[in-house]
Amino acid sequence: MPSTSSINDGKLAPGSTLILVGTTKGAFVLASDASRKAWTLTGPHFPGESVYALAYDERNGRQRTLAATRSFHWGSTVRLSDDFGKSWTGPERQTVRFPEASGLSLVQIWQILPGPADDPDLMWAGVEPACLFESRDAGESWTPVDGLLNHEHRQKWQPGGGGLCLHTIVPHPHDKQRMLIAMSTGGVYRTEDGGKSWRPRNHGVRAEFLPDKYPEFGQCVHKVASHPAKPERLFLQNHWGLYRSDDWGDTWHDVANGVPSDFGFCMQMHPHDPDTVYIVPMQSDQFRCAPDAKLRVYRTRDAGASWEPLTNGLPQERAYETVVRDALTADSHESAGVYFGTRNGKIFGSRDGGDNWTEIADSLPPVCCVKAAVVGGNH
Repeated sequence: MPSTSSINDGKLAPGSTLILVGTTKGAFVLASDASRKAWTLTGPHFPGESVYALAYDERNGRQRTLAATRSFHWGSTVRLSDDFGKSWTGPERQTVRFPEASGLSLVQIWQILPGPADDPDLMWAGVEPACLFESRDAGESWTPVDGLLNHEHRQKWQPGGGGLCLHTIVPHPHDKQRMLIAMSTGGVYRTEDGGKSWRPRNHGVRAEFLPDKYPEFGQCVHKVASHPAKPERLFLQNHWGLYRSDDWGDTWHDVANGVPSDFGFCMQMHPHDPDTVYIVPMQSDQFRCAPDAKLRVYRTRDAGASWEPLTNGLPQERAYETVVRDALTADSHESAGVYFGTRNGKIFGSRDGGDNWTEIADSLPPVCCVKAAVVGGNH
């Protein structure tokens, strides 16, 4: 396990496991070696500020952590650290701004995503009110993608319970002109021309809360996941509904086979297997806790044809836990680690793809997001 002094000195050895945790009261950093048996925790970073998005970027020789912070005084911005949280750029850097002519004002940053390895300074951010921002200097500055900013549907998009947030960004791994985004509410939109134009792609996804259950757009999509080995295949967790697409979002088909509820937020691919996906269902939109007060991660290993509950090491009684959309993640070790955080401030981890779980942190503030990486792993 890396010593406390090493992470406090801003250094982690190659092969170390890094877990970034965003909460309503700041960010925390968990570090371990490849065995992932014991963890060092630092934080809170940005105490008192909410952190709904985190990312780790190793392209171009960096070891950069990015955090989307929101304070009552400074508002929402992207903060950078090149030493695993020992130091950060200042809160006064309001790097994500809407053009004055748009009449929009940034509320919160919901997603940060590094771009491809062959374009090492490209990054994207999804924000509220729903818009996509792009950085060409590794997160130092940001500009909105005009095609989505000025979309003809913008005036018809409505906020979900968490706001009008663009929370999911899925670039195509082999075609830089293609990308999907998902927002609540609004649904899935896709570009084929590098962001100049965007078309809704929600055929088959229901909007249970609307008179027209299958509108062109307006769905409350909670998360979309994909694997670079099979980019045309997508998985989608809706406000109600669990779906798969095999045609890059043109059509969606229900795959809620054997889950206790098809309501939920989070969704994570296995890093090495495009047929394996993880979700954590919630009982309902009215009672957003683990069904039957049993904390269970569900895994499919056949692309949604069936789902199995993973319970070993997780509380199975009086577990009134909630896991939100970006609070489930995986590392890239050969034996993949899977991690999630709860609104009760607990972090659970599995070193064997979900078969066995341990609680690795407790008594944190409510967890908003969890991101994992392997240092020197080029992920």
